[in-house]
Parts: sequence; structure tokens; C-alpha cells
Amino acid sequence: MRGGQGAARAPVLQFTNCRLLRGGALLREDLWVRGGLILDPEKLFFEERRVADQQRDCGGRILAPGFIDVQINGGFGVDFSKATEDVGAGVALVAQRILAHGVTSFCPTLVTSPPEVYHKVLPQIPVKSGGPHGAGVLGLHLEGPFISREKRGAHPEAHIRTFEASAFHDVLATYGSLDNVRIVTLAPELGRSQEVIRALTARGICVSLGEGPSMRRGPLQGQSLNPVPHAGHSVADLQAAEEAVQSGAAFITHLFNAMLPFHHRDPGIVGLLTSDRLPPDRCVFYGMIADGIHTNPAALRIAHRTHPQGLVLVTDAVPALGLGNGRHTLGQQEVEVDGLTAYVAGKWPLCPHEPQPTAPSPPPRVRPLCFQGTQTLCGSIAPMDVCIRHFLQATGCSLEAALEAASLHPAQLLGLEKRKGSLDFGADADFVVLDDALHVQATYISGELVWQAEAGGP
Repeated sequence: MRGGQGAARAPVLQFTNCRLLRGGALLREDLWVRGGLILDPEKLFFEERRVADQQRDCGGRILAPGFIDVQINGGFGVDFSKATEDVGAGVALVAQRILAHGVTSFCPTLVTSPPEVYHKVLPQIPVKSGGPHGAGVLGLHLEGPFISREKRGAHPEAHIRTFEASAFHDVLATYGSLDNVRIVTLAPELGRSQEVIRALTARGICVSLGEGPSMRRGPLQGQSLNPVPHAGHSVADLQAAEEAVQSGAAFITHLFNAMLPFHHRDPGIVGLLTSDRLPPDRCVFYGMIADGIHTNPAALRIAHRTHPQGLVLVTDAVPALGLGNGRHTLGQQEVEVDGLTAYVAGKWPLCPHEPQPTAPSPPPRVRPLCFQGTQTLCGSIAPMDVCIRHFLQATGCSLEAALEAASLHPAQLLGLEKRKGSLDFGADADFVVLDDALHVQATYISGELVWQAEAGGP
């Protein structure tokens, strides 16, 4: 009934005594919901002569748009890059569990895998609206295999690919159907990468930043997707990165990680944040893993103060999210979680009696993941609400800016900001109830309560 026939007859909910995040500010206003959408109360009063059918007191809490995670590899023992017989059940489990962290929509992410994995997994993860069953699936994020071997990070080298003579047809041969795909991460310095990006655009696939995001209004369940090529896991210089954006690339995957470090003579991909060779009406978005492990607080501050409107918080969470110490998987790899420390190079983890390397203490509940026997980070196990709180603390940004980095900005990236990522009139009523310390008290999808803390509300 979301905005469709019969919505006008649906009950009207009024959330009172709350602070709404709207237009970049926290406002002392009520939130009105009907038929799964956010309602304009003036039209309700003066055109329909109606009042609320039900009121819910929020106790002075914050109401923010539901969080959107565009890079999450799995969690709670589920690995999206594993070609099981029932991939959908694993996605459903993760979708349900991340509600407790305020996530109402997400892009299940696959790391570099062999073609047979893509061919089996991709058709099993369709776009799906959220609800009591879990967060909505906005489409898949394919991170690899067209990435740099040198900056492969946690991606298995054996399955990394380059673009061959047939270029875009090689992409289709690797992935199979792109029907369920929203995001593709590739290295722009690879030969024929610009051709691949242009080929996607020529086929009506949304890759341009030049159109305003509102003009790139993305589809939801039952509609075809417009994948967005991203730059990441790359050794590209600034010129190659600029050419990729000019060809249609819209995003930088996990800024500072798996790319050349900033250099004053050639800042590399990082230089896109201040490049003057991009069309003036384009906004380059970039992902940040604010888990206290992947990115130093000073680097978080540099990125945010340089280009705040493009910052998108991502978890890059792996299957070990929500689990304890031990060995877990990430696609074709095995990883090890052990308290708050990372393993050093060696065949086996350090024994308890061996001296441990010293390192800064990460935020509570966040543990670094490294390859077994290496010092290579393998994603994060910090959920989105933890990333938001750490980002707020590390950067000293406003509370509003921290929340928009996990809601409005990813929605703008995907061209969904008319429906997701805001509490504007007509948007989907996906929102999260937070206390002043940004701990999740309740999560709503389409105006329906889908998760609540024991002492939360309303």
C-alpha cells in the first residue's frame, strides 16, 4: 500500500516529542506517517481535514533516516561470497540482524571470486523491499575481480582478472547477468577500463555523476537496476582516476585503503576530492570505514573537512560480524579474529605466551581482522551504529553530519534520495530512533516497527 491505491484510507501515525533530522538540522517537529510514506501534515489538515489515528511519544529522542550500508560482505556467520544452495536464507539472516544497528537498506557485497560463484550467487540475491523480515536489499555490490593485484588487500590473487580484448563482454562472462547488481568496483588503471565504463553507460546503465541524483532516481523491487562503477583496489594516478570519473565512475571504494598513498606530486585517487578537472556539477562520493582500525582519526578528519558532502560511511563488514574470536571466511580466504590485536606475519597465530605487538586501542566491540599469518586487514566487524559514533568522536563533526554520512549520502550516491536517506515529505518512512549518544532504540521500515531495544521506544 506504499503510496498506492488505498493509502489515503490507511491509518495516520503521529510521532511526537522528538527531534527530526531534516534538511541538515535537528528540528523539534512531529513525524507523520501513512501508507509507508512520510506525510505532509499541512495537506492532511487543510485538504483532507484529518488528524492522527494514533500518536506515539518518542520521549525527546532523535529520529533520523534509516542507515544505508553500501558495502557489507556478510555477517553473523553468513558469507555473501559463498556459493551455497540457499544464498537467500543467509542474506535474510543478515538483513534481520542489522536492524538492531539501524540499517534499513543495504547492498550485499561480493569480494573477488571465480566466475562460477558469481553465476550461482547473483541470481539468488534479488532487490527486495525491507520490512519486519529485515532490511531492504538495494542491489549487489561487486567488489572485484577487476582490481589491482598490487592493491588486492584481502582479495585472492588467483581470481583477479583484467579486461581482455572483448572488454565489456568479459565482464558479462565473469558476472553473468547484471540484473541484480547496483555497484561495481574496478581499478581504473586497468587497460580498457574506460571502455568498460563507457559501454555500461551506452547500455543505459547509470554511471554518470553529471545528472543530478534526483534525475538518476533508482528503482526498487520489481524494477531494473542501474549499476554504479566505483574506483577501488587500485594503483591509479590522479589522471587515470579523473578519466574514470569523466567516463562515469561515481564513487571511491574505502578511501585510503587498498590504493596508492597520497603524494604531493601525484595524489592518486585521493586527489579526486579536490580535483578541478571534473565537471562542476558532479559530486564524487567516497566510502570511509570508520571502525577505529582501518583509518586513523587524523585521516578521517582530513577527508571530512576536505569534502564532507561526498563522505559515505560503510562497514565493510565480514562474516565474523557479531561472532567471537576464532577462524572465519571471507570469500575464498580464511581470516582470524583474536581480541583487539592483529596477527603478525607467520604460519600460525601468536601463542598466548608470546610477546604481543602494541597498538592503539580501537573503540569497544571492534576487533581488527587480518589474514591468517599476515598483517593484511580483511574487512571490519564494526556495525554501522558503532562506525557512526566513532566517526562523530574522531572528526568532531556535527551529529547531523555523522548521521547524514550513513543515510542521505549513500542514498544520493545511488540516486535514491527522493525515497531513501531523508525524512522529507513523500519519502519512505524508514527511520531509526536514537538516544543522545546515538545508540539505536528502535528501527522502523515503511512506518512499521521492525526492531526495538528492551528499554527503547516508541
